[in-house]
Amino acid sequence: MASPRFLLAFLLPLLAPNFISCSPVQDPEKVVQEVHECRHGYFHVVNNDYTHWEMYAIGGSASPTINSQGNRFLAPDDRFNKEVTKHEDAPQSEWKNWNWRSEGDLMLNGAFFTATGGSSSSSYARASSLGARPSSLISSITSGAGALSCKKSSRC
Repeated sequence: MASPRFLLAFLLPLLAPNFISCSPVQDPEKVVQEVHECRHGYFHVVNNDYTHWEMYAIGGSASPTINSQGNRFLAPDDRFNKEVTKHEDAPQSEWKNWNWRSEGDLMLNGAFFTATGGSSSSSYARASSLGARPSSLISSITSGAGALSCKKSSRC
């Protein structure tokens, strides 16, 4: 199974008290559902490289605002698992009003993002932490991403 490489960029709660970050998967080799689970609050998913997921890449519940920008999503070959997003724990009549958008994301191998809610920039102002780089630069941005190879007696 391919290992997802991603670079997360979120504001710390100290810098933006109303900003809550998503929880990344602990073991990327065992990604089954999502790389991020976003609950309550505002999330800026920016310049990540999602190379594999089995069910979906970004899941959310409890009415989060998700602003996805400049990411690359490579869907699995399974034709039933091409959707990037998963709205959880709510009927469609409720989650269709959650503010989720994809802007400048690169969708590969049939990947698609289900945008919902408002489309005005003001809806996403609190879910923006920095300027996204173009998704065409993801390979160079994430080339050094991953776990550090640190040894006890040397600097990382």
